[in-house]
Amino acid sequence: MTSGVESDIARLVAPTLDAMGYDVVRVKILRGGRSKLQIMAERSDGAGTTVDDCAAISRAVSAVLDVEDPMPGAYELEISTPGIDRPLVRRGDFERFAGYQAKIQTQRPIEGRRRFSGRLLGVSEGGVRIALGDEEADIPLDNIDTAKLVLTDDLIAATNNQRRV
Repeated sequence: MTSGVESDIARLVAPTLDAMGYDVVRVKILRGGRSKLQIMAERSDGAGTTVDDCAAISRAVSAVLDVEDPMPGAYELEISTPGIDRPLVRRGDFERFAGYQAKIQTQRPIEGRRRFSGRLLGVSEGGVRIALGDEEADIPLDNIDTAKLVLTDDLIAATNNQRRV
């Protein structure tokens, strides 16, 4: 789901973010006119992430990246939060959001299909379990290209309840 450079950058910045009380959700390099390094992070305590949080993360991560210089050439650093219809990247994401609707696209077809949409059932020994109507599918984690939550009333309600705590 990530390139070698993206994984390297995630490993570089994770200790700094962890010490600050944040988790790395995803690191993505977006190519274009000028490369963009997107680091998606969230608070470890589950509270909402603010603009001030993103600014603090940006300052800390910039210092680490300036020293380590893991990306060749110029790039723009973007710090963002996963949002309510967040990407599902880590094994723990699939466990945490079991019961919610998700869309998953695989790298290689499974029984002739690459797109799956249904209710997450959590993880199994081999990967992610998802309910597809009357049937279930097991999708190996290493075959997942992209996965994200689907914005539903249940997800909105759960997010609103979490913010009140």
